[in-house]
Amino acid sequence: MHDAPPLHGAASHGPPIAADPPARLHVRSVFISDLHLGTPGCQALALLDFLREVQCDTLYLVGDIVDGWQLRRSWYWPQAHNDVVQKLMRKARKGTRVVFVPGNHDEFARRYVTHNFGGIDVVEEAMHVTADGRRLWVTHGDYFDGVIQCAKWLAYLGDQAYEFVLRLNRFLNLARGRLGLPYWSLSRYLKFKVKRAVSYVNDFEVAVSREARKRGADGVVCGHIHHAEMRLVEGVLYCNDGDWVESLTAIVEHHDGRLEIVDRGAQAAPPVYSLGRAGRTVPAPQPEPMPVD
Repeated sequence: MHDAPPLHGAASHGPPIAADPPARLHVRSVFISDLHLGTPGCQALALLDFLREVQCDTLYLVGDIVDGWQLRRSWYWPQAHNDVVQKLMRKARKGTRVVFVPGNHDEFARRYVTHNFGGIDVVEEAMHVTADGRRLWVTHGDYFDGVIQCAKWLAYLGDQAYEFVLRLNRFLNLARGRLGLPYWSLSRYLKFKVKRAVSYVNDFEVAVSREARKRGADGVVCGHIHHAEMRLVEGVLYCNDGDWVESLTAIVEHHDGRLEIVDRGAQAAPPVYSLGRAGRTVPAPQPEPMPVD
């Protein structure tokens, strides 16, 4: 059994250091969550591209950055995942304030709240004030998931079911690709077509928004349910920054305080898979990522 790696990670090996291209997106703040580093589902290369292209004053990591649950079951840590960690640390060294709010999948990091690792501050929660004066409560959101709080064994079971759906999705999209059809997400379809799942999402949004109002906040930024959203819920601005497994989304705050969902899933090419040994799907060969440090 392996422990999940700390955010200071091992040094990256590879070609000589190369400078990143100039940032194309200059914003005040960025909120990302649910990277799930340590799982085959993490779209690390797309995330690296986004991190290279964005420049911000503050970067919030809103939980489930490293998937400790999956790593305890089976160790998976390719170079691209290490490069993401190195890139986050590099941003901190270059002057970006990086704030890490642990979630349920990286709950091991909650033992280190108030500590700083490689320039990254670990906090239980945060209150972000936008440029136009709005107070946004930043939390992963798992505390408002009744399944996790009341029946953690069921949450673990659900996590394994989600991994199974992702694996099945790879087979489906392998077949769709051969037929010339575009990428299609089975898990997202189920999330928004199954009545019980829709009810769960709605209940979560209401619970988080009500808690934000109790704390005197104008809004909340969270993750956890892997669905990017920005809307008023009972008079509170509810913002969910989505994930980097399927949707590839983030929330950015512009320098005037305006908030926006950045959807890289709509821009990026769908992941391509080939069949490996024993019928397992594995990512098709891709170019080596640029050095990040």
